Amino acid sequence: MDSQPPSIAPSHQPVYIVDGARTPFLKARGKPGPFTPVDLAVQCGRPLLMRQGLAPDAFDQVILGCVNVVSDEMNPARVAALRLGMGAEMPAFSVQINCGSGMQSIDTGYRYIRDGGADLILAGGAEALSHAPLLFKQSAVNWFAQLNQARSLPAKLKALSRFRPSLFKPVIGLQRGLTDPIAGLNMGQTAELVAQLFDIQRESADAYALMSHQRLAAAQEGGWLKDEVIPLFDRHGKQYGQDDGVRPDNSIEALSQLKPVFEKPYGQVTAGNSSQITDGASWVILASEQALIKHNLTPLAVIVDSQWSALEPEIMGLGPVLSSTALLQRQGHQLADIDLWEINEAFAAQVLACLEAWQDAAFCKQVLGLDHPLGRLDPARLNIDGGAISLGHPVGTSGNRIVLHLVKALQRHGLRRGIATECIGGGQSGAMLIETL
Repeated sequence: MDSQPPSIAPSHQPVYIVDGARTPFLKARGKPGPFTPVDLAVQCGRPLLMRQGLAPDAFDQVILGCVNVVSDEMNPARVAALRLGMGAEMPAFSVQINCGSGMQSIDTGYRYIRDGGADLILAGGAEALSHAPLLFKQSAVNWFAQLNQARSLPAKLKALSRFRPSLFKPVIGLQRGLTDPIAGLNMGQTAELVAQLFDIQRESADAYALMSHQRLAAAQEGGWLKDEVIPLFDRHGKQYGQDDGVRPDNSIEALSQLKPVFEKPYGQVTAGNSSQITDGASWVILASEQALIKHNLTPLAVIVDSQWSALEPEIMGLGPVLSSTALLQRQGHQLADIDLWEINEAFAAQVLACLEAWQDAAFCKQVLGLDHPLGRLDPARLNIDGGAISLGHPVGTSGNRIVLHLVKALQRHGLRRGIATECIGGGQSGAMLIETL
């Protein structure tokens, strides 16, 4: 590479996306799936490194997003790096910012390379939501503690007398993890709130969900994901070749029959127009210009800029509007200047509310500080191959997947510029501006 892209500040060196891959996203089906987060990361990482011909120890470090860490895999980035054969001297650390964790790994690596602290970084996300633990209630924990502290036989008998069968009724850890401790609302309830703020109707949410399934089904049938998705193999030799949550035969009639989950009986958010609980991993390889030359690598895209923003947890679903608008303003772009968009589909109502917010004069003035609405984002440019509603949302992975897929989709269509963005539980958001080469 003999010149840096014009969008990159002269004081920073450009950061390139060389390649990337992900596993199929496997829907959780009421029991632990065949793969832990590290299993997923390793099976995704090995073929990726092999096809680039990179020695595992050529990297400067490994960064991995993961939210629901399995207790046997503390710091899954380090465990994955060692299982990938990257050597005992390879620094590796995990990052966690809820739904943005997979993008945070890219952003952290991007900033290391941009500022000259590294040349080659493996950045990813891995999540196995099917392995989310069942938890004891606090009353059960207290009972076990009393029994353990009892030293004499009478004290032990007294503690045992307080036993109740209800102590062993577990609490679903994932349900607690998806509830905001400040707002007291679960993520589905926050989607209901933004739907009310922007008058998103149930019919619109269901229609969007149907489109997500149709687009993913078309991408699978067209073979557009083959270069992106690396098959998984479990210990029995069973192959998992593609995202298994897609429903090509879905219909508006079927979606309309589903009951609201979070605000019964009149809510908008159902299982059909929400993201799916899934397992999956994704990696991208980040490189400096020096690394491209040293390892004879051909880059796919350059990271132009990134932005993290925050807002009230109750309306976390509107986060992409804040972070993406900040990117657009800093780079001097309008909505129409962006060829393709990836907005993670946490909920159909949440995505639709973001599109409405950009057209709402009051929101744009009061929240974004704009004199006029930013305008309409063309739906034909948004999530063109489906999203989390049809393929799933492994929380620590999704931010990485949308960046990877954005690069692949831009290349496939011969387009240049894209933004990947997601809302983040707790009231945050991330956005990344990519340009293909």
